[in-house]
Amino acid sequence: MYVAVKGGEKAIDNAHEWLAEERRGDPSVAELSVAQIREQLSLAVNRVMAEGSLYDPDLAALAIKQARGDLIEAIFLIRAYRTTLPRIGHAEPVDTGAMACDRRISATFKDAPGGQVLGPTFDYTHRLLDFALAAEGLEPHAEEGLPAEGKMPRITEFLNKEGLIQEEPRSDQAPPDMTRQPMEYPAGRPLRLQALTRGDEGFVLSMAYSTQRGYAKNHPFVGELRIGTVPVEMEIPELGFAIEIGEVVLTECETVNQFTGSRTEPAQFTRGYGLVFGQTERKAISMALVDRALRWEELGEDDLGAPAQDEEFVLSHADNIQATGFLEHIKLPHYVDFQSELELVRKIRAEAMDAAMKEAAE
Repeated sequence: MYVAVKGGEKAIDNAHEWLAEERRGDPSVAELSVAQIREQLSLAVNRVMAEGSLYDPDLAALAIKQARGDLIEAIFLIRAYRTTLPRIGHAEPVDTGAMACDRRISATFKDAPGGQVLGPTFDYTHRLLDFALAAEGLEPHAEEGLPAEGKMPRITEFLNKEGLIQEEPRSDQAPPDMTRQPMEYPAGRPLRLQALTRGDEGFVLSMAYSTQRGYAKNHPFVGELRIGTVPVEMEIPELGFAIEIGEVVLTECETVNQFTGSRTEPAQFTRGYGLVFGQTERKAISMALVDRALRWEELGEDDLGAPAQDEEFVLSHADNIQATGFLEHIKLPHYVDFQSELELVRKIRAEAMDAAMKEAAE
């Protein structure tokens, strides 16, 4: 992203001071604390962690405060900070099947094995403004629910018993890391999933919506959506085994997609997959839909020319930090470039006018 700008140093210092004043707002209003942002704007914090690729609620809340609530700016701050951190090792793959679920639903089976856990969600609210929230300190306090613990079987496992869903190929090979090496095309599914989980929520949502409106051969059901806490383990060389080093909250979505078969595959269901930091279910569902749309070639489907099927188009435009940098650099000084364009337009107009005058004279 473009961050350098030439100009008067005093003017830039003044701009920074003015920004700090605007960030603080009216001094008679109590300052918003990082803890308040972390606890009460948790969905914004989750988005910043997901698209910033750094799981740290406190730092994400600090970034939101510093960015005055501009989430893309906050994501940029988190990514910039992330580049300063040393990489001390790699965690073991997390087992989302052992997730302590705050929310776990399926749109495919009413009586899902393990039960439906509605959890904290806007899905069943009326979307009416609650003016009681404006009376600070008087918000109703519900009893805090306990997460559903224990192994929860996956819905797709039951479909798989009848061979009704495509088997996912497994590989012991470590996936490439897009934060350490540039994206190459074709990217392959592991890289695609990394790009989508870091991608801008609005862009991924738009791509997913386009698939539902017919711009890809995609008819999805939410096989399972689960949100909860999973332990993170890391192998310690001195010990020779893995130990738990912390916990993270994740949102995981598996879609079940209609598939009538192809030249290489029988009629069956196929999957889309989404996994995102925090409670970020809109993003996880969108990611799963786009993931499935991008799998058209490996499943032997036809290329319908839909935007969501175009790997390079989707992945090269999903990153909001790259997009913002390219967009916002045009407000920086381009005096020399514009003067050359101006002279060119004047020259073309003068030549056209001369030609018109000659033609009229003839």
